Amino acid sequence: MRYLHTMVRVKDLDASLDFYCRVFGLKETKRIDNEKGRFTLVFLCSDEDIAEYGDRAPSIELTYNWDPEEYSGGRNFGHLAYRVDDIYATCQTLMDNGVTINRPPRDGHMAFVRSPDGISIEILQKGDSLAPAEPWASMPNTGSW
Repeated sequence: MRYLHTMVRVKDLDASLDFYCRVFGLKETKRIDNEKGRFTLVFLCSDEDIAEYGDRAPSIELTYNWDPEEYSGGRNFGHLAYRVDDIYATCQTLMDNGVTINRPPRDGHMAFVRSPDGISIEILQKGDSLAPAEPWASMPNTGSW
């Protein structure tokens, strides 16, 4: 398992980039504008992590939703993300230990669970997505992630 990123929702992307980059010293390494989903993702890393890991450096993912939204109750903190060798085996181990799979890996690529404290954790398949398989392919979402 490898730590990937932490997602934080931001209300003002320019102000957030000024803080995280100019003031705090992180560097923008990747940006994704999603017209359909109406959001922008900006990934930031430290120089030290970039030097050690290159484009695989652990990141902060700033998520800017184009439509204004008020975030309360910690909703501006999104999730932790980890990449695993076998998403199906990982999810099965979690389920076998009483963890609810909130967003099953129906696509063989991505799943979400929650920690005992309610922190959302994204699990991503390393490399290509696995072929859809049961029980995951037909498992519904449970709760929120």
